[in-house]
Amino acid sequence: MVNLVIKDIFLQKNGLFILLPALAIYLFIGTSSTWISIVFCIAIIMDAFAKDENTSSHILLNALPYTRKEIVSSKYIGAFVFVSLVLITISIGHWIRYRDFIQLDQILLTIGIVLLFISFAFPFSYQFKSKYLLMTSGVVFVIYMVIANTFIVDLNDRIRNLVQTVLSLDNSQLYLIIILSVGLLYLLSWMVSVRIYSRKAF
Repeated sequence: MVNLVIKDIFLQKNGLFILLPALAIYLFIGTSSTWISIVFCIAIIMDAFAKDENTSSHILLNALPYTRKEIVSSKYIGAFVFVSLVLITISIGHWIRYRDFIQLDQILLTIGIVLLFISFAFPFSYQFKSKYLLMTSGVVFVIYMVIANTFIVDLNDRIRNLVQTVLSLDNSQLYLIIILSVGLLYLLSWMVSVRIYSRKAF
């Protein structure tokens, strides 16, 4: 299974060579470290997922000495690897730019949001393919913009204030509850994805 993770990293090497240095550049122009980390993590993880979606790739993978559970598990483990690579790059860029380390709560927020997204994105993509995830995301974004511009005009400010409030809390128990909740959801998503993939015919 480790070889499957290495395979994903190898397939993403060109993208990583471009995207990871770009992270540092965004830091130098003052973009939010947390926001950029989340966007790049999701982009890299979903791109790696999409590269294995065609039928021929699945046939090849299933012809190798790996179980379907291992094939799915490599994607979930690989997601952690890509998040780590992005966060390491962000941390180095943040240190060079500000001579300071990224706050732990920002790191936890990034990991939490990315894992939360993956928890829904992977099962959806195994069931319907990731290209439909993009379409669904577009529909959700349009609905969000309609709500934000018509019904709740200060929705963006409310979300921003909520995030700032969570980041400003000094409550280790709250962080522990959030981490455990996201972790359990991630494990549940893992199990669901294994079940969906094990039933597919290629």
